[in-house]
Amino acid sequence: LIFQMTTLGNLTPSSTVFFCCDMQERFRPAIKYFGDIISVGQRLLQGARLLGIPVIVTEQYPKGLGSTVQEIDLTGAKLVLPKTKFSMVLPEVEAALAEIPGVRSVVLFGVETHVCIQQTALELIGRGLEVHIVADATSSRSMMDRMFALERLARTGIIVTTSEAILLQLVADKEHPKFKEIQNLIKASAPESGLLSKV
Repeated sequence: LIFQMTTLGNLTPSSTVFFCCDMQERFRPAIKYFGDIISVGQRLLQGARLLGIPVIVTEQYPKGLGSTVQEIDLTGAKLVLPKTKFSMVLPEVEAALAEIPGVRSVVLFGVETHVCIQQTALELIGRGLEVHIVADATSSRSMMDRMFALERLARTGIIVTTSEAILLQLVADKEHPKFKEIQNLIKASAPESGLLSKV
């Protein structure tokens, strides 16, 4: 009998790392709702800086696909790595994770949901980490691929959630010294980037 405990997905800044996947220039015209995904990705990275959460960034074959879009500020990122493998779990990323004491949760976003995001998420839970995918900060060229990937990942025990839920879970208390600054990031609700089309 396989008994799987529901993953509760409590987040605390000291045990969390953010993974930003392949938010590159050449994807701009191809990815559905890419402008929305970029703006939500920016909020997440600002939140990570405010809360002192390490950020790991990859770029898929940047020679051909360009570097991370300039709207996304990578200041203070722990790692920015080129890759050819679809998963972000590269030897350098594993080494960086090993250096972060007590890391338990990975907050993952970027493109494409059904390829690099899906393969990264599956490798991370295979290593015993808890994975939170930010639905409003990940997309694909096709909405069909994006939605099926999110459904598949949710069934695997990966937490599919939103940017606002994540940022407020990380501050946890209105008395948190950074609450006001985080509140400013989410004053305007995140764009829904087509996620409600099936509701």
